[in-house]
Amino acid sequence: MILQIVLVCIVSYIYFALRPPHAKRVSASSINSPRVKLRDGRHLSYKEQGVPKEQAMYKIILVHGFGGSKDFTIPVSREIIDNMGIYFLSFDRAGYGESDPYPRRSVKSEAFDIEELADKLELGSKFYVMGISMGGYIVWSCLKHIPHRLAGAALVVPFVNYWWRSLPADLAKETFEMLLVQDQWTFRIAHYAPFMFNWWMSQKWFPSLSLLEEGNISSLSPSDIEILKNLPTTPPQVKERIRQQGNYESLYRDILTGFGEWGFDFMDVNDPFSKGDGSVHIWQGREDRIIPYQINGYISEKLPWIRYHEIPDIGHLLFSNATLCEDILRELLLFP
Repeated sequence: MILQIVLVCIVSYIYFALRPPHAKRVSASSINSPRVKLRDGRHLSYKEQGVPKEQAMYKIILVHGFGGSKDFTIPVSREIIDNMGIYFLSFDRAGYGESDPYPRRSVKSEAFDIEELADKLELGSKFYVMGISMGGYIVWSCLKHIPHRLAGAALVVPFVNYWWRSLPADLAKETFEMLLVQDQWTFRIAHYAPFMFNWWMSQKWFPSLSLLEEGNISSLSPSDIEILKNLPTTPPQVKERIRQQGNYESLYRDILTGFGEWGFDFMDVNDPFSKGDGSVHIWQGREDRIIPYQINGYISEKLPWIRYHEIPDIGHLLFSNATLCEDILRELLLFP
Protein backbone atom coordinates (compact mmCIF):
# COMPACT_ATOMS: atom_id res chain seq x y z
CA MET A 1 0.00 0.00 0.00
CA ILE A 2 2.78 2.43 0.91
CA LEU A 3 4.64 1.58 -2.32
CA GLN A 4 1.50 2.26 -4.33
CA ILE A 5 1.07 5.66 -2.66
CA VAL A 6 4.71 6.52 -3.36
CA LEU A 7 4.34 5.51 -7.00
CA VAL A 8 1.17 7.55 -7.37
CA CYS A 9 2.93 10.57 -5.86
CA ILE A 10 5.90 10.19 -8.22
CA VAL A 11 3.67 9.81 -11.28
CA SER A 12 1.59 12.82 -10.21
CA TYR A 13 4.70 14.93 -9.73
CA ILE A 14 6.05 13.98 -13.16
CA TYR A 15 2.68 14.64 -14.81
CA PHE A 16 2.21 18.10 -13.32
CA ALA A 17 5.87 19.02 -13.75
CA LEU A 18 5.85 18.18 -17.46
CA ARG A 19 2.41 19.55 -18.22
CA PRO A 20 2.51 23.12 -19.61
CA PRO A 21 0.45 25.58 -17.54
CA HIS A 22 -2.70 27.11 -18.96
CA ALA A 23 -2.27 30.55 -20.50
CA LYS A 24 -3.42 33.45 -18.38
CA ARG A 25 -5.85 35.17 -20.71
CA VAL A 26 -5.75 38.96 -20.80
CA SER A 27 -9.08 40.41 -19.73
CA ALA A 28 -10.74 42.86 -22.11
CA SER A 29 -10.80 45.52 -19.39
CA SER A 30 -7.00 45.50 -19.13
CA ILE A 31 -6.31 46.02 -22.85
CA ASN A 32 -4.62 49.38 -23.38
CA SER A 33 -3.47 49.10 -27.01
CA PRO A 34 -5.22 48.72 -30.34
CA ARG A 35 -5.59 45.15 -31.59
CA VAL A 36 -6.60 43.43 -34.81
CA LYS A 37 -8.63 40.24 -34.99
CA LEU A 38 -7.13 37.49 -37.15
CA ARG A 39 -9.02 34.95 -39.21
CA ASP A 40 -8.62 32.27 -36.55
CA GLY A 41 -10.13 34.53 -33.88
CA ARG A 42 -6.89 35.53 -32.17
CA HIS A 43 -5.97 39.14 -31.54
CA LEU A 44 -2.64 40.85 -32.15
CA SER A 45 -1.79 43.99 -30.22
CA TYR A 46 0.17 46.60 -32.16
CA LYS A 47 1.74 50.05 -31.98
CA GLU A 48 2.32 52.60 -34.74
CA GLN A 49 5.24 55.03 -34.69
CA GLY A 50 6.95 57.45 -37.06
CA VAL A 51 5.11 59.37 -39.75
CA PRO A 52 1.46 58.56 -40.56
CA LYS A 53 1.28 55.53 -42.84
CA GLU A 54 -0.70 57.50 -45.43
CA GLN A 55 2.30 59.83 -45.83
CA ALA A 56 5.07 57.27 -45.45
CA MET A 57 7.70 56.57 -48.07
CA TYR A 58 8.72 53.41 -46.23
CA LYS A 59 6.69 51.08 -44.02
CA ILE A 60 8.68 48.85 -41.67
CA ILE A 61 7.29 46.07 -39.48
CA LEU A 62 9.50 45.61 -36.42
CA VAL A 63 9.73 42.13 -34.90
CA HIS A 64 10.77 42.10 -31.26
CA GLY A 65 13.11 39.56 -29.71
CA PHE A 66 13.03 37.25 -26.70
CA GLY A 67 11.21 38.90 -23.82
CA GLY A 68 10.43 41.98 -25.91
CA SER A 69 7.23 43.69 -26.91
CA LYS A 70 5.64 46.15 -29.30
CA ASP A 71 6.98 48.99 -27.14
CA PHE A 72 10.60 48.77 -28.19
CA THR A 73 11.85 51.70 -30.22
CA ILE A 74 14.68 52.32 -32.66
CA PRO A 75 17.14 54.86 -31.21
CA VAL A 76 17.17 57.22 -34.17
CA SER A 77 16.20 60.87 -34.16
CA ARG A 78 12.74 62.08 -35.05
CA GLU A 79 14.37 64.31 -37.65
CA ILE A 80 15.72 61.29 -39.54
CA ILE A 81 12.39 59.50 -39.34
CA ASP A 82 10.53 62.54 -40.66
CA ASN A 83 13.06 63.33 -43.38
CA MET A 84 13.07 59.76 -44.67
CA GLY A 85 9.32 59.36 -44.24
CA ILE A 86 9.39 56.17 -42.17
CA TYR A 87 6.36 54.51 -40.62
CA PHE A 88 7.01 51.81 -38.03
CA LEU A 89 4.58 49.07 -37.02
CA SER A 90 5.51 46.93 -34.03
CA PHE A 91 3.37 44.26 -32.39
CA ASP A 92 3.28 41.79 -29.53
CA ARG A 93 3.97 38.38 -30.98
CA ALA A 94 1.55 35.57 -30.05
CA GLY A 95 1.54 34.97 -26.29
CA TYR A 96 3.40 38.19 -25.51
CA GLY A 97 1.88 41.28 -23.90
CA GLU A 98 -1.67 41.89 -25.09
CA SER A 99 -1.66 39.47 -28.04
CA ASP A 100 -3.54 36.22 -27.62
CA PRO A 101 -1.55 33.02 -27.09
CA TYR A 102 -1.29 30.43 -29.85
CA PRO A 103 -0.55 26.87 -28.67
CA ARG A 104 0.15 25.85 -32.28
CA ARG A 105 2.61 28.68 -32.82
CA SER A 106 5.26 27.76 -35.36
CA VAL A 107 7.93 29.42 -37.44
CA LYS A 108 5.48 29.43 -40.34
CA SER A 109 2.54 30.87 -38.39
CA GLU A 110 4.65 33.84 -37.28
CA ALA A 111 5.14 34.92 -40.91
CA PHE A 112 1.44 34.67 -41.70
CA ASP A 113 0.59 36.65 -38.57
CA ILE A 114 2.71 39.47 -39.99
CA GLU A 115 1.08 39.24 -43.40
CA GLU A 116 -2.42 39.34 -41.95
CA LEU A 117 -1.53 42.21 -39.60
CA ALA A 118 -0.21 44.20 -42.57
CA ASP A 119 -3.39 43.55 -44.52
CA LYS A 120 -5.67 44.47 -41.61
CA LEU A 121 -3.85 47.79 -41.27
CA GLU A 122 -3.78 48.32 -45.06
CA LEU A 123 -0.03 48.70 -45.45
CA GLY A 124 -0.18 47.88 -49.13
CA SER A 125 1.18 45.06 -51.23
CA LYS A 126 4.76 45.33 -49.92
CA PHE A 127 6.48 46.31 -46.70
CA TYR A 128 9.86 45.98 -44.97
CA VAL A 129 10.55 43.63 -42.05
CA MET A 130 13.22 44.04 -39.41
CA GLY A 131 13.79 41.34 -36.79
CA ILE A 132 15.92 41.76 -33.69
CA SER A 133 17.72 38.77 -32.10
CA MET A 134 15.05 36.07 -31.54
CA GLY A 135 12.86 38.02 -33.93
CA GLY A 136 15.28 36.98 -36.65
CA TYR A 137 13.65 33.58 -37.06
CA ILE A 138 10.40 35.30 -37.97
CA VAL A 139 12.19 37.27 -40.69
CA TRP A 140 13.64 34.01 -42.03
CA SER A 141 10.08 32.69 -42.13
CA CYS A 142 8.92 35.78 -44.03
CA LEU A 143 11.71 35.28 -46.57
CA LYS A 144 10.58 31.68 -47.04
CA HIS A 145 6.79 31.95 -46.86
CA ILE A 146 5.80 35.49 -47.93
CA PRO A 147 8.73 36.79 -50.05
CA HIS A 148 6.30 38.40 -52.51
CA ARG A 149 5.12 40.77 -49.76
CA LEU A 150 8.57 42.08 -48.87
CA ALA A 151 10.21 45.30 -50.03
CA GLY A 152 13.34 44.50 -48.01
CA ALA A 153 14.46 42.70 -44.86
CA ALA A 154 16.98 43.24 -42.08
CA LEU A 155 18.08 40.64 -39.55
CA VAL A 156 19.86 42.33 -36.64
CA VAL A 157 22.02 40.03 -34.45
CA PRO A 158 19.61 37.31 -35.61
CA PHE A 159 18.82 34.03 -33.90
CA VAL A 160 20.61 30.94 -35.20
CA ASN A 161 19.43 27.33 -35.02
CA TYR A 162 22.33 25.01 -34.31
CA TRP A 163 20.37 22.13 -35.85
CA TRP A 164 19.98 23.58 -39.33
CA ARG A 165 20.89 20.67 -41.60
CA SER A 166 23.07 22.84 -43.86
CA LEU A 167 25.37 23.92 -41.04
CA PRO A 168 28.65 21.96 -41.04
CA ALA A 169 28.69 19.71 -37.98
CA ASP A 170 32.04 21.05 -36.80
CA LEU A 171 30.87 24.67 -37.04
CA ALA A 172 27.64 23.92 -35.21
CA LYS A 173 29.52 22.06 -32.45
CA GLU A 174 32.21 24.72 -32.12
CA THR A 175 29.79 27.64 -31.82
CA PHE A 176 27.31 25.77 -29.62
CA GLU A 177 30.06 25.02 -27.14
CA MET A 178 30.85 28.74 -26.92
CA LEU A 179 27.58 29.19 -25.05
CA LEU A 180 27.26 28.85 -21.29
CA VAL A 181 26.79 25.21 -20.30
CA GLN A 182 23.40 25.93 -18.72
CA ASP A 183 22.21 27.51 -21.98
CA GLN A 184 23.50 24.55 -23.98
CA TRP A 185 21.37 22.20 -21.88
CA THR A 186 18.34 24.48 -22.18
CA PHE A 187 18.55 24.52 -25.97
CA ARG A 188 19.21 20.76 -26.17
CA ILE A 189 16.09 20.02 -24.16
CA ALA A 190 14.05 22.46 -26.27
CA HIS A 191 15.20 20.66 -29.40
CA TYR A 192 15.33 17.00 -28.36
CA ALA A 193 12.81 16.79 -25.50
CA PRO A 194 10.34 19.69 -25.76
CA PHE A 195 7.86 17.80 -23.55
CA MET A 196 10.35 18.25 -20.68
CA PHE A 197 10.92 21.95 -21.22
CA ASN A 198 8.42 23.27 -18.69
CA TRP A 199 9.94 21.03 -16.00
CA TRP A 200 13.48 22.07 -16.92
CA MET A 201 12.66 25.77 -16.74
CA SER A 202 10.78 25.33 -13.44
CA GLN A 203 13.14 23.02 -11.51
CA LYS A 204 15.61 24.46 -9.01
CA TRP A 205 18.31 21.78 -9.00
CA PHE A 206 20.22 22.96 -12.06
CA PRO A 207 20.59 26.42 -13.63
CA SER A 208 18.57 26.81 -16.83
CA LEU A 209 18.54 29.85 -19.13
CA SER A 210 21.06 32.48 -18.08
CA LEU A 211 19.13 35.33 -19.72
CA LEU A 212 16.30 34.85 -17.21
CA GLU A 213 18.53 35.01 -14.14
CA GLU A 214 18.36 38.44 -12.57
CA GLY A 215 21.76 40.10 -12.67
CA ASN A 216 23.45 37.33 -14.69
CA ILE A 217 25.64 39.04 -17.29
CA SER A 218 27.83 36.02 -18.07
CA SER A 219 26.59 35.84 -21.65
CA LEU A 220 27.28 39.51 -22.37
CA SER A 221 30.44 40.89 -23.91
CA PRO A 222 32.38 43.75 -22.25
CA SER A 223 30.91 46.17 -24.80
CA ASP A 224 27.39 44.93 -24.00
CA ILE A 225 27.99 45.49 -20.29
CA GLU A 226 29.11 49.06 -20.95
CA ILE A 227 26.02 49.72 -23.06
CA LEU A 228 23.82 48.14 -20.39
CA LYS A 229 25.12 50.59 -17.79
CA ASN A 230 23.69 53.48 -19.80
CA LEU A 231 20.33 51.90 -20.62
CA PRO A 232 17.32 52.61 -18.42
CA THR A 233 16.33 49.69 -16.19
CA THR A 234 13.14 47.93 -17.23
CA PRO A 235 10.61 48.40 -14.41
CA PRO A 236 9.21 45.12 -12.96
CA GLN A 237 5.67 46.10 -13.96
CA VAL A 238 6.75 46.35 -17.62
CA LYS A 239 8.18 42.82 -17.53
CA GLU A 240 4.97 41.64 -15.89
CA ARG A 241 2.89 43.14 -18.70
CA ILE A 242 5.05 41.48 -21.34
CA ARG A 243 4.75 38.07 -19.62
CA GLN A 244 1.23 38.48 -18.25
CA GLN A 245 0.00 35.36 -20.03
CA GLY A 246 2.69 33.30 -18.34
CA ASN A 247 6.32 32.55 -19.10
CA TYR A 248 5.36 29.41 -21.00
CA GLU A 249 3.19 31.14 -23.61
CA SER A 250 5.65 33.96 -24.19
CA LEU A 251 9.26 33.07 -23.40
CA TYR A 252 9.27 29.28 -23.34
CA ARG A 253 7.18 28.80 -26.45
CA ASP A 254 9.50 31.23 -28.24
CA ILE A 255 12.49 28.99 -27.51
CA LEU A 256 10.58 25.81 -28.36
CA THR A 257 9.50 27.30 -31.70
CA GLY A 258 12.93 28.63 -32.62
CA PHE A 259 14.79 25.43 -31.77
CA GLY A 260 12.04 23.15 -33.04
CA GLU A 261 11.26 21.93 -36.54
CA TRP A 262 11.13 24.80 -39.01
CA GLY A 263 10.01 22.88 -42.04
CA PHE A 264 12.83 24.46 -44.06
CA ASP A 265 16.54 25.19 -43.91
CA PHE A 266 18.25 28.49 -44.62
CA MET A 267 19.56 26.98 -47.86
CA ASP A 268 15.93 26.49 -48.96
CA VAL A 269 15.42 30.26 -49.00
CA ASN A 270 15.74 31.96 -52.38
CA ASP A 271 16.67 35.53 -53.15
CA PRO A 272 13.36 37.44 -53.14
CA PHE A 273 15.01 40.39 -54.90
CA SER A 274 16.74 38.77 -57.83
CA LYS A 275 15.58 41.70 -59.97
CA GLY A 276 17.39 44.19 -57.74
CA ASP A 277 14.21 45.70 -56.34
CA GLY A 278 15.13 45.19 -52.69
CA SER A 279 17.78 43.77 -50.38
CA VAL A 280 18.30 41.49 -47.38
CA HIS A 281 20.81 42.36 -44.67
CA ILE A 282 22.37 40.64 -41.67
CA TRP A 283 23.93 42.87 -39.02
CA GLN A 284 26.19 41.04 -36.60
CA GLY A 285 28.41 42.13 -33.72
CA ARG A 286 31.75 40.33 -33.73
CA GLU A 287 31.85 40.39 -29.92
CA ASP A 288 28.38 38.82 -29.61
CA ARG A 289 28.39 36.00 -27.04
CA ILE A 290 24.70 35.19 -27.42
CA ILE A 291 24.70 34.75 -31.21
CA PRO A 292 28.18 33.61 -32.37
CA TYR A 293 29.18 35.63 -35.41
CA GLN A 294 30.72 32.59 -37.14
CA ILE A 295 27.32 31.11 -38.06
CA ASN A 296 25.82 34.25 -39.56
CA GLY A 297 29.10 34.83 -41.39
CA TYR A 298 28.87 31.32 -42.84
CA ILE A 299 25.25 31.80 -43.89
CA SER A 300 26.13 34.99 -45.76
CA GLU A 301 28.88 33.11 -47.63
CA LYS A 302 26.44 30.39 -48.68
CA LEU A 303 23.74 32.94 -49.59
CA PRO A 304 25.73 35.71 -51.29
CA TRP A 305 22.59 37.71 -52.02
CA ILE A 306 22.47 38.55 -48.32
CA ARG A 307 24.50 41.68 -47.49
CA TYR A 308 26.49 40.88 -44.38
CA HIS A 309 27.64 43.61 -42.01
CA GLU A 310 29.97 42.45 -39.25
CA ILE A 311 30.71 45.17 -36.72
CA PRO A 312 33.92 44.90 -34.64
CA ASP A 313 34.09 45.81 -30.96
CA ILE A 314 30.37 45.42 -30.34
CA GLY A 315 28.23 42.56 -29.08
CA HIS A 316 24.59 41.57 -28.94
CA LEU A 317 23.33 45.04 -27.96
CA LEU A 318 24.30 46.43 -31.35
CA PHE A 319 20.74 47.68 -31.76
CA SER A 320 21.19 50.10 -28.87
CA ASN A 321 23.75 52.08 -30.87
CA ALA A 322 22.01 55.05 -32.51
CA THR A 323 24.67 55.53 -35.20
CA LEU A 324 24.48 51.89 -36.25
CA CYS A 325 20.68 52.01 -36.31
CA GLU A 326 20.84 54.94 -38.70
CA ASP A 327 23.20 52.90 -40.89
CA ILE A 328 20.82 49.94 -40.77
CA LEU A 329 17.90 52.07 -41.94
CA ARG A 330 19.86 53.77 -44.71
CA GLU A 331 21.26 50.49 -46.04
CA LEU A 332 17.86 48.84 -45.99
CA LEU A 333 15.83 51.69 -47.46
CA LEU A 334 18.12 53.75 -49.67
CA PHE A 335 20.42 51.19 -51.29
CA PRO A 336 18.31 48.33 -52.66
